[in-house]
Amino acid sequence: MLQTLAHTRPVFTLAAVMLFGLAIGSFLNVVIARVPARRSLWRPRSACPGCGTAIAWHDNIPVLSFLVLRGRCRACGMPISWRYPIVELVTAAAFSMAYLAFGPTPEFVAAAGLLSALIAITVIDLEHQLIPDVITVPGVLAGLAANLATGRVSWLDSAVGVVLAGGLFLVVILVSGGGMGGGDLKLGAMLGAFLGWKVVLVALFVGVVCGGALAIVLLASGRSGRKDPIPFGPFLAAGGAVALFWGDRIVAWYTGGFGP
Repeated sequence: MLQTLAHTRPVFTLAAVMLFGLAIGSFLNVVIARVPARRSLWRPRSACPGCGTAIAWHDNIPVLSFLVLRGRCRACGMPISWRYPIVELVTAAAFSMAYLAFGPTPEFVAAAGLLSALIAITVIDLEHQLIPDVITVPGVLAGLAANLATGRVSWLDSAVGVVLAGGLFLVVILVSGGGMGGGDLKLGAMLGAFLGWKVVLVALFVGVVCGGALAIVLLASGRSGRKDPIPFGPFLAAGGAVALFWGDRIVAWYTGGFGP
């Protein structure tokens, strides 16, 4: 009996982490909807954008309510964006990965905070071509504080990461005459604060490669012109997530001469 409980406890804990991720994903949907419009995250209550009816608690359960309502407002039948359950599920999956990688530790809390910010930034940038300062600027301070508290990255590596990543984007902005925005600079600095200067280089490399590859495909297919803006935030966020989970191993592999 005791052995069975010991084996099932991690399963229950992971399930709890997933439920927590769903709840945070629901909150991130509020952030995504309200931050670009500079509205309060707390008031008024969430309401249907079509008819203005306040959403009851039982219609605001992550994923489940969307399925029960078949993706439509209970009051007026207006379609609910698929973005809501997708964000909730992605957040739950990201938190689960973080828990499996870091376990019940302060590092998991820091990773969950970073991943939450990256998910919100990704969707906001895709929808509005905007990376809000209200997320990235506090994110820089949060990354520095998290590493001071956990010691996962030294305070010096964290501070150098802020300057290095932010500085690289500043150079790109100055050389390109505005080809990138200040939002990318602050997002890079936030990643540097959380990841440290060595691992943030992995994040930047992954972001540039993925963003460049998509840009080439869009240009070659004629779906985008040379002057059409392509949000870089989602690619940088993806690079940050890759670096969070595998950056240390990539850096060790590279500095070890590509050896096992």
